[in-house]
Amino acid sequence: MLEQRIQQHFIDSADLKYQAAEMLSKPIAAAVQAILASVTSGGKVLACGNGGSAADAQHFAAEFVGRFERERPELGAIALTTDSSIITAIGNDYNFDVIFSKQVRALGGPGDVLLAISTSGNSANVLAAVEAAHEREMTVVALTGRGGGKMLRALRDTDVHICVPHERTARIQEVHLLTIHCLCDGVDNQLLGAQEP
Repeated sequence: MLEQRIQQHFIDSADLKYQAAEMLSKPIAAAVQAILASVTSGGKVLACGNGGSAADAQHFAAEFVGRFERERPELGAIALTTDSSIITAIGNDYNFDVIFSKQVRALGGPGDVLLAISTSGNSANVLAAVEAAHEREMTVVALTGRGGGKMLRALRDTDVHICVPHERTARIQEVHLLTIHCLCDGVDNQLLGAQEP
């Protein structure tokens, strides 16, 4: 029955969030601290991903530059997924695998953060962006699932890996969105003081 199938999606999503809460709270807190250190010293966050993860990158940037739930000064964030001229020029002149890394090299610098989003951890263009971020002495906050894939090996000890313990893309993306809200709330909380969640 369709209604039961829909209810099962809600139950599965809620179950995963309960399971992941304890496991992911520590790396999410570490990511908040890394992002906070960057933006309070004049840095910015560059965010990238493909498909639903591209939408997540844009969602994060919107809430960082605009606001999350409270009024505060604007914070620097750029979604590397939004400039169709840059993306199509690089994709055409080079290849799709470097659409983010070339932007990271152009826009990123020491003290900035790369928010690298890949449900599988295997997206070639996101992995290339991680490599470029390391060249630019940036910290990487990686959002993955499925054990982290190739991203696991690409990250350094100074990076933060937030890996959703699930195999299904939809469930991973649901937790990624919650994680993005936790990052925004955590930064606001540190900047503006505690407020009831």
